[in-house]
Amino acid sequence: MKKNIMIIDDSALMRRVLSDIINKTEQYQVAYTASNGLEALEILRKQPQIFLIFLDINMPKMGGVELLKVMRREKIEIPTVVFSTVAERSSAETIEALSLGAMDFLKKPENILINMEHFREKIMKVFAIIERSDEEPAMVIKERAPRVRTQTTMGRGKLVAIACSTGGPRALQEVIPYLPSNLDAPVLVVQHMPEGFTASLANRLNDVSKITVKEAEDGEVLRNGNVYIAKGGKHLRIRYERGQHVIELGDDEPVSGLRPFANYMYESLTQSDYYEIICVVLTGMGADGTKGIGKLSQEKNVYVISQDRESCTVYGMPKMIAQAGLSDEIVSLNKIAKSIINITGVC
Repeated sequence: MKKNIMIIDDSALMRRVLSDIINKTEQYQVAYTASNGLEALEILRKQPQIFLIFLDINMPKMGGVELLKVMRREKIEIPTVVFSTVAERSSAETIEALSLGAMDFLKKPENILINMEHFREKIMKVFAIIERSDEEPAMVIKERAPRVRTQTTMGRGKLVAIACSTGGPRALQEVIPYLPSNLDAPVLVVQHMPEGFTASLANRLNDVSKITVKEAEDGEVLRNGNVYIAKGGKHLRIRYERGQHVIELGDDEPVSGLRPFANYMYESLTQSDYYEIICVVLTGMGADGTKGIGKLSQEKNVYVISQDRESCTVYGMPKMIAQAGLSDEIVSLNKIAKSIINITGVC
């Protein structure tokens, strides 16, 4: 039996094109459509069996953000992917939608008829993410040999380096606001996100946090008590020069379609002067972070915290860390900030 999909968009063309793409698959069918949030709410309150919702952000009568607020309030829990543009207002609303529970977002193509095949590939990737997140993984966790952190280890100070992807904006909202302003370490964040959205993510997190949060800038010196979000569309590395750690943004080719890519960040830290690096891997599809942390652990004193399956939107990246035997802690999302503070301390 095909799984039911709902499309909520005020564009009749978007509804038709998306329906054509979905209805040609063997697994899914568009069972419900609506042109605004109010129409959609009437359907959702009848509690139909819906596998996934595609939701436009900007619509008349009730937009996507308002609908997500009502769904959250009324406990209507259906996986939702929002459509967005890179306009400043839309990117901010997209970040808000993700913080309200939307699992991911897709940029609307400027000309959907010309870019039909590329758009279809993106839709199929969304379905792959959803299906994989529903799978019960066969976990094989390797035991990690206990490591003793000694003061004779080369380097000074500590650094926190976080990697996340699908579900990351919402997960970060459960971690970053709970870090104190006097955290005795800088924090780097690589969230898989295209150009035009990371500034809005940083601004939103900064508004609700005691610690300072900003989008990373090329040439910026790392300071304790600051969170630096990797700029969308740029790889982030750290270089050590003249006794300081400096952010370096690069235009190297995307890896698996991703830029920024967490492995770049982790591998660059092998040349840092930090005494200890706390690696945190949150929700996301794929294995980004595993290779980089593996290399980093051979060169540096690292402590690895990975999010547990139960609290992940997609248990991919943390799962690979655990299976590789790299995790020192596997904890629920609501305990990660405390774990970070326990290791870094405050100044």
